[in-house]
Amino acid sequence: MLNKVILMGRFTRDPELRSTPQGISTCSFSIAVDRNFVRQGEERKADFINCVAWRQTAEFISKYFRKGSMVALEGSIQTRTWDDQDGKKRYATDVVVSQVYFAESKRDSQPAGEESFSQVSDFGTLPEPISPMGTDDDLPF
Repeated sequence: MLNKVILMGRFTRDPELRSTPQGISTCSFSIAVDRNFVRQGEERKADFINCVAWRQTAEFISKYFRKGSMVALEGSIQTRTWDDQDGKKRYATDVVVSQVYFAESKRDSQPAGEESFSQVSDFGTLPEPISPMGTDDDLPF
């Protein structure tokens, strides 16, 4: 069986970090994911997807993402049921996040003049991309 979800969207609210009674971190949030198809003359629609992350992933999300941040994530769909106070059966579907990635540059995510929350000095900076063809100086003609 296969249960894998890959999504990219924007946080609809700040992530909520909590701990279980056993001290395990959990983070709940929702993201808005634009639909691919737009009917002519209509606005693009989005799906709002509830997500939950655990342990270090939960702590990472709550530290580096805020409402409006673009995120790419991997996980699996999990459904649950319960009976409410009136005895009615309720259902919920969540994405249980296993991997999370920044989906925008620091420059795109911060308003001018503000320090970015996504600056992570531990990761350093990435080198400039290198063309597989090399430079013009490497060409034989």
